[in-house]
Amino acid sequence: MSNKTKIVVLRMKEIIYSGIFALLGILFLVLLIIMFVPDKKDENSDIPTPAVSDAKYIPGIYSTTVSLGSQTVDIEVMVDANNINSIELVNLSEEVETMFPLVEPSLDDLAAQIIASQSLEEITYPDDAKYTSLVLLEAIELSLKKAEVRNE
Repeated sequence: MSNKTKIVVLRMKEIIYSGIFALLGILFLVLLIIMFVPDKKDENSDIPTPAVSDAKYIPGIYSTTVSLGSQTVDIEVMVDANNINSIELVNLSEEVETMFPLVEPSLDDLAAQIIASQSLEEITYPDDAKYTSLVLLEAIELSLKKAEVRNE
């Protein structure tokens, strides 16, 4: 047996391809590690979440159905963690608007006061729309109770 020197010829093209594939393999492994290693942060890190003790409401849209005669109207209250953002009438038919003309203006007035004060306390309403306003306030209160954070 003789020790002969072996000459290996590598073409530059093969070296470049091997280098590119090695880099892609390393990049692929790093990407897999980044994707599958759990973060210490919350999964919804894009959405700021206040501490449970700070939050007043669970963000979302909450609705309550109000019966007006033979028709129904939904009142939707949109809240974020600490604020009441909007209060709206949904499914308001022309029949309800005709039969109960004070519903829409009363809700608009109540919504403006509630959003400004962020509370149902000390809400005023005109005497001619007293009962309509009370029915609407009760529905808004029920929707807000659905949205409240319950510390258990």
